[in-house]
Order: sequence, then C-alpha cells, then structure tokens
Amino acid sequence: MTRQPYPPARRDDVVDDLHGVLVPDPYRWLEDPDDPATKEWLAAQETLFAAETGALPGRERFRARVAELLRSGTVGAPVWRGERHMFMRRTPGQEHAVLYTVDPDGAERALLDPMALDPTGLTTLDAWQPDKEGRLLAYQVSVGGDEESSLYLMDIATGTRIEGPIDRCRYSPVAWLPGGEAFYYVRRLPATEVPEGEEQYHRRVYLHRVGTSTEDDVMIFGHGMEKTNYYGVSVSRDGRWLQISASRGTAPRNDLWIADLEASSPESPELVVVQEGVDAQTALHFGRDGLLYVFTDRDAPRSRVCVTDPATPQAEHWRDLIPQDPEAVLSDFAILDDLDRPVMLVGWTRHAISEISVHDLRTGERLGAVPTPGLGTIGGIAERPEGGYEAWFGYTDNTTPPTIQRYDARTGETTLWAASPGAVEVPDVTTEQVVYRSADGTEVHMLVISPPGAQGPRPTILYGYGGFGISMTPGYSASILAWVEAGGVYAIAQLRGGGEQGEDWHRAGMLAHKQNVFDDLHAAAEHLIASGVTAPDRLAVSGGSNGGLLVGAALTQRPDLYAAVVCSAPLLDMIRYELFGLGATWNVEYGTAADPEEFAWLSSYSPYHHVKEGVSYPATLFTVFQSDTRVHPLHAWKMCAALQHAQAADRPILLRNEAETGHGARAVSKTVELAADQLAFLARHTGLVL
Repeated sequence: MTRQPYPPARRDDVVDDLHGVLVPDPYRWLEDPDDPATKEWLAAQETLFAAETGALPGRERFRARVAELLRSGTVGAPVWRGERHMFMRRTPGQEHAVLYTVDPDGAERALLDPMALDPTGLTTLDAWQPDKEGRLLAYQVSVGGDEESSLYLMDIATGTRIEGPIDRCRYSPVAWLPGGEAFYYVRRLPATEVPEGEEQYHRRVYLHRVGTSTEDDVMIFGHGMEKTNYYGVSVSRDGRWLQISASRGTAPRNDLWIADLEASSPESPELVVVQEGVDAQTALHFGRDGLLYVFTDRDAPRSRVCVTDPATPQAEHWRDLIPQDPEAVLSDFAILDDLDRPVMLVGWTRHAISEISVHDLRTGERLGAVPTPGLGTIGGIAERPEGGYEAWFGYTDNTTPPTIQRYDARTGETTLWAASPGAVEVPDVTTEQVVYRSADGTEVHMLVISPPGAQGPRPTILYGYGGFGISMTPGYSASILAWVEAGGVYAIAQLRGGGEQGEDWHRAGMLAHKQNVFDDLHAAAEHLIASGVTAPDRLAVSGGSNGGLLVGAALTQRPDLYAAVVCSAPLLDMIRYELFGLGATWNVEYGTAADPEEFAWLSSYSPYHHVKEGVSYPATLFTVFQSDTRVHPLHAWKMCAALQHAQAADRPILLRNEAETGHGARAVSKTVELAADQLAFLARHTGLVL
C-alpha cells in the first residue's frame, strides 16, 4: 500500500516558560475546533483516513463478525420495589438497551426505550432510579454523546412523563424520600453564576419536591466548597438517615456526613461528620436491623466492612465485621436477613477473578461460598430493599455474554435467573493468567486469550488501562472474540494504577508513580515477545481514555516494541490537560502543571511533548469523538499532527474523527463500525492474514 501524503499542518513558534522550563507547543492552534484552519485540517485527515483504510482486508469480515457477536444482547440485574422489579435488556438487533418493568401481576412492558425517544439512536439513557415505593421513576438522558444529562420524572404505572427536563444533572445521583414526594439530587450551578470556563464544575446538592418548580429547590450542600467536587447522596430505606459524600474530582478519598431526618427537616438537615480530611474512601449502608454498616479502605487498602450504631458513626466506634483479606479485594456486600441465621454475602476479586463468600451477619464468621458459573466477573450483588433470602448478581467471562444469577440462601443454590437474549455461536478460546515482573521487580498479572493450540509468534493486541483504581476483569467482548477467532492473541495487563490489588496498587501508579504504569506495560510487551507469543513486528498496543495516555506513552517511550497502536479518546498533552473537558477533576490522579514538582512528573512522560523527529514510530490510529466532553479530541489532533511531522518510517499515522458520539455509551451500530476499523487496521500492521 502506497502511503498518501499527510495534510499540511503549520508549526507555530509557541513556547511556554513553565517553572523555568521552555515547553514548545507548535500545534496549539488545533485546540480551537472552530478555527477554519482546524476544520480544513480535520477534513483533510478524514479524506486521508478513508483513502488509507477503505480497502483494508478483513474490514468487512470484522464488521460482520463483531455485529453477529453483539447480537447476544445484554441483560441487567433486577431492581426490586415491593413486588415490582425493573431491569435493562438489549435484544438482538436493538441499538440500545431498554428499561423494562415487571408489574406485580407478572406482566412485562418496556418503560424506557431510547430508540422510541429518538429514532436516530443518538439519545442514551444515562441513569435511572425508582422511588422507594416503585411508583415514580427519575431518569436521565443525553443526546449525541455529550453526557449532559437532563433529568425527568415518569409515572411507572402509566409510563407518562410528569416532570422535566431538569438540566445540568450530569453524574447526578437521585435519593428519594419515602412517599415519592421529594428527592435529593445534584445539579451544577448555571453558567451565568460561575467563572468562564468552569461551567462543568460547581455542583450542589438540592432537595426537589415533585410538582414544584426547580426555582423553589432548596440548596442543601456544596456552597463554598471545592469547585471540582463530586457529591453522592442517599437516603435510607426507612427515610430516617441522609448520607452525603464529597470527593474532590476523582480523588481516592471522600468526606462523609449523615443526618437524622427525624431530628431535623429534609430542607435543613443537621449533618454530622463521619470522616473529613481523611485519606480514605468510605460508604455507609443503613441496615434494616438499625445498625450502620461501613464499607471502607481506611487502614485497609483491600477494604473491609465494619459495623456501628448510626448514633456513633465515626471511625473510633467501628467494629470490624469482615476484616481485610491479605490477597483478595473486597468489592461489594449484601444482607439477607429473612433466615434463622441472617447472613452477609461479600463480593471479592482475587487477581481480578470474582468470588462471593457467605458470613454470619452478627459475627462475620465465614459460613461458605456462593456457587458462581465460572472464573469471571461478578457485577454487583442485589437484594430486595425490604430484605429476604434471595440475591441477584451479574456474571460474565471471556466467552459468556452477561447473565443474571439468583442465589437462594435457604438452599445455598445458584441458578440462572436471566440470560442475554440472543443466541450466538461463540468461538472457542483459551484463557491463561500469567505473571511477569516489571522493571522494578513487581509481579504483574496478565490475561492472555488465544486460539486453542495456538503456536507463536502471532499477531497480538496488548491492552491496558492502569488508572483511577479501575480493574481489568474478564468479560464478554465481541471485538476480542472476533480478533482471536481470526487467529490473533489478545492480552490484558493488570497494570499498577488499577484496582486489581486494592488501593495500594492504584496509588503505585498515580501522581509521582505514573511511570510505573508505563513500565508495567513495556514489561508485558517484553514478556509476550520473550515467551514466544508474539514478536515486535506482530505486536500492537491498544487503549482508550486514560488507556490512551498509556499507549501514547508506550509509542513515544518504546516505539521499538510495537508495530501498531490504536489510541482512543486519549489524554496526550499532560501539560495543558486541566484546561479542557473534565481535566481539572483529574489532577488528583495525575498532578497539576501549576506546581513545579508535579509539572516535572507530567513533563517527564507527556506523550505530545516527547515526539521526536526522525524516529520510526509504529503505525498509529487515533480514534476520537467530536462530542466528547470528558477528554477533548484536541489531544489526539495535536499528537497526530506531531507524529505525522516526525515519522521516519513508512507506517501511517491516521486520525478517525467521529461526529455525534462521545466518551461513553453509543448505539451498537456505531460500536460495530469503530471495532471494524480498529481491528482491520491492527490486522494490516501486525500481519494477521484474513
């Protein structure tokens, strides 16, 4: 394939002096999407992308196979309100999952179908929360991928919308008071009341009474606090206890308060500090037995469950119920109390593989384990709000589409409650968990998924994330299965910065320790090569968002290790990232360029600033989304221009710029098209013969 010439991109003499260090930024003009020069450059990149990828071998095969594997559909766990339950399900051929309700008489009906709201497929259902009686539903939708959720209320019995939209409700929890007459929620201040450029911040907690104007909503919390704070809010089932949490951006710590709503009014709750200024994450569950259950990583980086009286919620009164495990990370719990001996079900991940144990609710004594379908991922444990003996949990693994399992604590049996509705033929794959050592000797785990009996070296995609305490766990992926079925290998490294080994593992890959994440990835690549799984000319690396930063660092730090790169919705200019999207909420993870020491961390690896002329870089595909309000596509635009200018090899640097999509949820057809382009590109440049 003869490579097309790159679109011209001027290099301006823009240099910042930061803490005495000169920082060039020749493509700053690409930060403005409305600049005619930017528009012209993007149009030329679109033409180049089409010319380079339009005839890629295997593109149609990948498109068809990914679409077929996605026809499995999905199913979500039930949310119970008395004898009514609600759940999400996507059937074969549907673009989005639909919210269903099953009424007390057993009749099932669709309650919210995003395609019925908007036949273009651009509207997504972002969140939903029924009231405590199951009569009203609060739900949030956004359009075109911008994630700017608007909040509405619906009468569940009739499906009639009764209120909304309430705007500025992105990432808002909804906490109903009993009776469905009022709820707490989180809303940003109007743009007219905040400094220019800070419209995405300045959240507050409000009380809204159904049937009244939002102009009458009472501000409960948040005034005068950190602008990047996120707030959580919940109300106990009996309506007595209010819980409010505050986290600065995505920091792995929170402040926490409770209020007794019997002793103070919902409009003016008297908040009592549970923890403040403590470097730990804590959440509370008000039990039906009147006790307060505390989920925390305070003094327990793998987390523990404690118990106390709600009247004395502070840490000095906590009693360990489920202590920290030295190897597994505690992820979830549920209480089943309609039994002679009430129990707590406790979810764990052990090297990213899920398990559930059963414990005496009073003493914490381990009584046994919940049978699970295999070595995979459990997606939360749900119980009935009024108690009972049943629990439901999601389950998936590399070859199993999402299922919902039901556990009966009376019999100790787990049964299939609901399967994904589509019947698909899933290819046979072999999954192996391997352990390798990083540059400093740290042991890192990696899942390697390959065709049965595969002999290397084979075209291989190495995937990682390594940030924000997010764990890479097994799950059904149409893209992975299509790649492996075609003869490739797919490896998922559980890098530092994630949550696979608890909060210490996360912190070993953030702030001043971010280079550990990149070292872990380089070591994963070297292990795959040394063990004969692949070779440098057959190895690709892929990642998105924070994982886009990861692969940006990979291609600039070790271009020799990789033949190809897919970099999706990435952070790449780590000097100016705080100025765009939600960047200012992430300086607790990365650091800020405003501080000299933290600037040194960022500048040591910022991919955009480490592109060097005359280097042979891997074939690179940037995939970005025009409506992304989390990570602005300018990161990829600037990096693409820099790499196109610097590239010494005859390997393409391409940009796929998609309109009317964002960072998160999207229609299935858009997912298929993106996967087909990415997989075909990686196949072409790793030698996967199709």
